[in-house]
Amino acid sequence: MNSMEKADIIVIGAGIAGLTAGLYASRAGMNVIILDKFGAGGQLLQIAEIENYPGIFPSISGFELSQTLYNQAKEAGAKFVQSAVISVDKKDSTFYVKTQENSYESLTLIIATGAEHRKINLPGEEKFTGKGVSYCAVCDGNFFKGKTVAVVGGGDSACTEALYLADIAEHVHLIHRRDTFRATKTLADKAASNNKITLHLQTVVEEIEGTSFVESLKLKNTATGTSTRLNVSGVFICAGMIPQADLLSMIPKDKNGYIIASEKMSTTTPGLFVAGDVRTKPLRQLITAANDGAIAAESAAEFIRNNK
Repeated sequence: MNSMEKADIIVIGAGIAGLTAGLYASRAGMNVIILDKFGAGGQLLQIAEIENYPGIFPSISGFELSQTLYNQAKEAGAKFVQSAVISVDKKDSTFYVKTQENSYESLTLIIATGAEHRKINLPGEEKFTGKGVSYCAVCDGNFFKGKTVAVVGGGDSACTEALYLADIAEHVHLIHRRDTFRATKTLADKAASNNKITLHLQTVVEEIEGTSFVESLKLKNTATGTSTRLNVSGVFICAGMIPQADLLSMIPKDKNGYIIASEKMSTTTPGLFVAGDVRTKPLRQLITAANDGAIAAESAAEFIRNNK
């Protein structure tokens, strides 16, 4: 039988939101345990250079930032456990978290499990991720200043990314498999009327090509069956995000599966807080994840002080 380890606050997820939550909660005098099946870092580990985080200049890698945050939180007193969480339950006023190796209980819980970019499993997609393949124009667009790029998708996010990149790149190719966009008419019209954006409708990407970095895309027109090659330096894939919220059936989520929380990061379950990309929010960036983590930690600490 597994032993039961107790904490004031358990944080599930050790990306920037979880690490910040652990840091702030520990500095507030709380006994904190951070759980993550992959260790510290989360999506930070996929970022080659961070250029838009305030106060960090020149750029550093996501790995460097994750290690600094990890060391900060650990020095403050947070305990890290690398293990996959398999269940979360609440009985009376106590949360029970079970991993593959152990069991934990706490007065409060902060969910910082993040969201994963939906991949479309193209040949070359995994090989060139971080080497020309990106899922975030705000994060990586500046690396393609003055270059030709492609955006794959037909929803609001694809049109928004294309319009954003049009202000940075030399030219943007917007590729969509259908003959009309799923995006709102306003966004679709803006993309269509922008002279730096070329539309490729009824077109699919068959392969992402290159040597060390992305160099071209193999395209196929689904109406004519014609194959062409498009030279680009980067490709932004906009197939949506998948929030990592499967463990929590007890709290409300929006239509896309993101956890609904207040500005204090509280949910409808007392003592349960959420931070980072897993929650409903207008902008998913490192800076907003860190913000969420700090607020969630303070809210959890306040909850404990008020209920002890």
